[in-house]
Amino acid sequence: MKKYLLAASAAALSLSLSAASAAEIALPYEQFTLANGLRVVVHEDRKAPIVAVSIWYHVGSKDEPEGRTGFAHLFEHLMFNGTENYDGEWFLPLEEVGGTDLNGTTWFDRTNYFQTVPTPAVDRVLWMESDRMGHLLGAVTQDKLDEQRGVVQNEKRQGDNQPYGRMEYSTLAGLLPAGHPYSHSTIGSMEDLNAADLATVKDWFKEYYGAANAVLVLAGDIDVKTAREKVEKYFGHIEAGPPLTRAQANAPKLGVSKKEIMYDRVPQ
Repeated sequence: MKKYLLAASAAALSLSLSAASAAEIALPYEQFTLANGLRVVVHEDRKAPIVAVSIWYHVGSKDEPEGRTGFAHLFEHLMFNGTENYDGEWFLPLEEVGGTDLNGTTWFDRTNYFQTVPTPAVDRVLWMESDRMGHLLGAVTQDKLDEQRGVVQNEKRQGDNQPYGRMEYSTLAGLLPAGHPYSHSTIGSMEDLNAADLATVKDWFKEYYGAANAVLVLAGDIDVKTAREKVEKYFGHIEAGPPLTRAQANAPKLGVSKKEIMYDRVPQ
């Protein structure tokens, strides 16, 4: 009986701590939307003189046209290679002002870009984010595309050649029918990456990188009034972008259990 009481007490304590933790991590925020459709989320936190700035585009690998798998991720790389107004490496101006956590990621449903900067550098990062949202295409060249294609293909090789590196491909193909928006991996195939061209770059940017298809998040040493003024200044002129039709992704139904045995060489 004592054992069960202790277990029950531990469980109750665990639930109590979980409830307390959930309450403690609540993040109050305010949001507003510009006339061009850009949604802005602001979380004020004055603990330190820094601001985390991230922007989320509602586009990912599920939106890739047939024969262009891996393109969403390849395009993410191109966003770090200069714009019409600043044709240099993205990271340098932010590192100059003490920026950290500078990167971007791509997944099935979204592509995001993020950085954390000291409060006085917020204007710089907002200008840079707005610049690549509104003025990227003139700076994208065949040389840059070829360079980043090689970088992405090397990332794919690294992933494929690690233990269980090909499991994702098999899992997706086994669970989802051919042509389903989620049936291919975000990294794509070598053949499709080789086929990516400047025309696809331009079409992708024009279709998916408008203001109305993005959410800008500011968290840290900034209030909503200041955020609105700055965001209007830097993003207010950017076009909304075309209306979008979202890819349909119905949940698959598996009538029977599926098993597959894979063989691979792994380090001993």
